[in-house]
Amino acid sequence: MTDLHRSAQNGDRRALARMLSAIEAGEVDVQTLIDAAPPTGAWNVMAITGAPGVGKSVLVDAIMQRWARQGHTTALLAVDPSSPRTGGALLGDRVRMTTVDDPELSHRVYVRSVATRKAIGSVPMVVGDMAAYLLGCGWDRVIIETVGAGQSELRCAAVADRIVVVEGPARGDGIQAEKAGLLELADLVLVNKCDLDGAERHAAELTESYALGEEAPQVMLVSGLKGTGVDQAAEVMLDLAPSNRSTVAKMRERLHASLERRLTSHSRYNQTLVDLSQGTIDIHEAMALLLSERHESPGRDDQPR
Repeated sequence: MTDLHRSAQNGDRRALARMLSAIEAGEVDVQTLIDAAPPTGAWNVMAITGAPGVGKSVLVDAIMQRWARQGHTTALLAVDPSSPRTGGALLGDRVRMTTVDDPELSHRVYVRSVATRKAIGSVPMVVGDMAAYLLGCGWDRVIIETVGAGQSELRCAAVADRIVVVEGPARGDGIQAEKAGLLELADLVLVNKCDLDGAERHAAELTESYALGEEAPQVMLVSGLKGTGVDQAAEVMLDLAPSNRSTVAKMRERLHASLERRLTSHSRYNQTLVDLSQGTIDIHEAMALLLSERHESPGRDDQPR
């Protein structure tokens, strides 16, 4: 594993893919491999979220293309929902990404799909470990493109320094994102498909909604497909400052995500689900077990968390 890690750090894409797979499978502790990313004053990990169908993948591809042309290196972790029956995922975001096929830019971009698996929210906490590893291997920025699954999108706050919410035109209700809690977390809002009817109206509704609060994030009109406003959005996103209004909300989600990870990583998690389904224990007993300070894992004793 050491040789594989060294190759990944030296730019071997195949080694990098294998290391990320090992991290995703829980076979590698990232903290033993890399040092924490030094504070730079800028963001390292950005989550791009929004409802299905708003054009996130096309827009992300356009943004990454602009950054690559400026010499920036960007890795994309595209989260796809797993089937509740088989546990598999389509992992189809790569199909929409054209920048990785450009011979002049492909060395500056990297795309990896990640299945949600048993994560409660749409962003599994292991994505945070994968992002940290990519940064440790020398990538300038990491983008996490989330599933687009309503309120579960809030979990992206657990792993991202900045959050960009992508909206579409004429969704019928100007406060849908606010209902889902996303506007509370947003550092920037992009209304995509601005060439379609209703985009300007929706952007105005969002701006008006934000006007009721303090330190509202900027709302921009863009079209990932047509390229309208993408250059401006790419520049804003590179130096995007955090919104103070979202700080408490982000810390709340990070606390919730930490609790989720502690539950699902427990060696008796699956057996506890079986015991609950059979009625041999209740929820309070299950929580007491899974949140115990120490628990046994195969082959070793875990240290207190």
